[in-house]
Amino acid sequence: MEVFFYGLFMDGDILLKNGIHPSNPRKGYLNNYTLKIGNRASLIQSENEKAYGILMEVNDEELIKLYAEKSVADYIPEKVEVVTESNEHSIATCYNLPLELLTGTNEAYAKSLYELAKKLNFPKEYLDKINKNIPA
Repeated sequence: MEVFFYGLFMDGDILLKNGIHPSNPRKGYLNNYTLKIGNRASLIQSENEKAYGILMEVNDEELIKLYAEKSVADYIPEKVEVVTESNEHSIATCYNLPLELLTGTNEAYAKSLYELAKKLNFPKEYLDKINKNIPA
């Protein structure tokens, strides 16, 4: 199954530690979505915005197991269209937290996500958006 990860699950090492063996990772983005970071992260629809992440192939059973974990069990799968760096358009599953559950702040998460996004060489404006969630 094609899955679009936009949070710390973009890190293949984190997935491997959770028993997930992804393949065919490619950078991409969703048009008309924006990243929101509260206690956890989610993508919400937002006109004229882009949300960056990694498109991967993941075994269905492994994915079900991953999202059964208590900290991410509230995430809901939805179909999205991902545009990859090579301008390929793919329909993928993306797990998002319902907006009403997106509360609070999580500085440690935001810092880790910023470092990962920087390592993945995402655009500066996207890094700046993540950085706004980190107190000075």
